[in-house]
Amino acid sequence: MDESAYRFLFNALAFVLGAVVGSFLNVCIYRLPLDLSINKPRRSFCPSCKTPIPWRQNLPLLSWLLLRGRCANCGTRIAFRYFAVELVTALLFLALWQTFPPEIAIAYWVFVSLVIVATFIDFEHFIIPDRITIGGAIAGIIASVLVPGLMNTHSRIAAGVRSLLAAALGYVILWIVLEAGKIAFGKKRIRLDEPTRFTWVRHNDDANFVVGDERSLWSDHFARESDRMLLKCDHVKIDHHSYEEVTLDFHYNRVAIAADKFALDQLHEISGVVRELQIPREAMGRGDLKFLAAIGAFLGWRAVLFSLFGGSLVGSLVGLVTLLVGKRVWSAKLPFGPYLAFGALIWMFFGDALLRWYTGLFSP
Repeated sequence: MDESAYRFLFNALAFVLGAVVGSFLNVCIYRLPLDLSINKPRRSFCPSCKTPIPWRQNLPLLSWLLLRGRCANCGTRIAFRYFAVELVTALLFLALWQTFPPEIAIAYWVFVSLVIVATFIDFEHFIIPDRITIGGAIAGIIASVLVPGLMNTHSRIAAGVRSLLAAALGYVILWIVLEAGKIAFGKKRIRLDEPTRFTWVRHNDDANFVVGDERSLWSDHFARESDRMLLKCDHVKIDHHSYEEVTLDFHYNRVAIAADKFALDQLHEISGVVRELQIPREAMGRGDLKFLAAIGAFLGWRAVLFSLFGGSLVGSLVGLVTLLVGKRVWSAKLPFGPYLAFGALIWMFFGDALLRWYTGLFSP
């Protein structure tokens, strides 16, 4: 077998392995946010009818196409995301195998698997589980020790130290951005066009908060103990208590009206008419800090800076386009994790070329 045949064989194996891993990543994307075990039950099941899927109907890429994106048992549509994750993982595995030496490519396979899971979970649930972020940072440090080339050195000790410092840099730099953003932009005042009905209704350990057509979970608005939400209201009803022309002063777990204070876990419903809100605003979620630490652990300190810059740039452009083409929604959230992931992938494939281009701009 000549060299070209070997190359084709290994490329094909990388693609197939990526598709198989992508199938497992779909399991993680579905189960992790729901706190379900990723290995019990071992066999995948239909999200709608919960019927276990036999292996012949669970072939990566092929089964979704052959079944036309529907469950063979109940006919419910299976989201295109399942096919997309398998295809993206397969293509990334192939691209990494073709671009990098085998030992680095294998380490990067682990990294892109974590990135894909984090991206799709963040898009859907606006969270990145600690098992992905903290676990990814630990995996990155271990991988750097085993494959020092990830940190551009031949010393395992130096690689481990560089990986650890890059992870710390990723966490600290985003923490500084988060805290500075909280000081500068931590409050948002919203004057409604007209008096608008609102409701706060307890739902298990959380609550549904509705203002006019805006719907959100109560926990979405609070990131820390000190966060406050103020509602200037024409009238309010709290269980059996009624108030006129008052300001509700909310913390996550309590509300104060003048001299009266109520623990929210003792209330069922709050309703009324609001004219103005002041809501706490978080620059990004805490999971993003740990996610950037994981990026640093695998890719180094320069990738941390590039991912932050590139992710912020792309996120700003997407946010601007969203405002221009869609209705502005004051309670809308944009996940930042996918933009960090995009920046990390661009750096992984094109970082050196981008650096050469940038430094060339200043060369005589």
